[in-house]
Amino acid sequence: MVFTDDTEDALRAAVWLANSAEEPDTLVDVDDEKTFLAVFPYTGRIDRDGVELDDLRTLRPRLRAMLLAPRDEMAAHVNDALAELQLTPRLVRHDGADWHLHAVHDERPLAERVLVETVMALIDVIRADEGSRLTVCEDDTCQAIALDLSRNRSKRYCSTTCANRNAVAAYRARRAHA
Repeated sequence: MVFTDDTEDALRAAVWLANSAEEPDTLVDVDDEKTFLAVFPYTGRIDRDGVELDDLRTLRPRLRAMLLAPRDEMAAHVNDALAELQLTPRLVRHDGADWHLHAVHDERPLAERVLVETVMALIDVIRADEGSRLTVCEDDTCQAIALDLSRNRSKRYCSTTCANRNAVAAYRARRAHA
């Protein structure tokens, strides 16, 4: 394990949200938000309305900029977010998860809680100097973020779709030259 479970979960959620802005947009309605919440079950206040959806959609470019920034810029993004947020840190244990940090009150809007969890995860990324685990997908036709949590740092693509497309292309290129 590279990071703690809650850090990995927050990074996965932030990458999912940031990537949802890529074509085709996969966060266009409340049903898409329900899909996000099924995969990333945030606790606390969940409104499932247009305002919450718009706030999540508005957050996506900021998450992308934070996740892909070089280390010093990532730290600046984190510090900017920390300066604007009202944090109320406390240790909690719930839903089968052992003790972990909730840095903002559960009744704050979902987009704010996503931002806070992302910031907390990026603090771990920065401190461990592991920013290279967040890159742009190596598929030439894709601009999504690839999150590499593998031990051997081998993940190059954002999804199995991009990985398979490139594997098939490489196979065909080898066959054509054989």
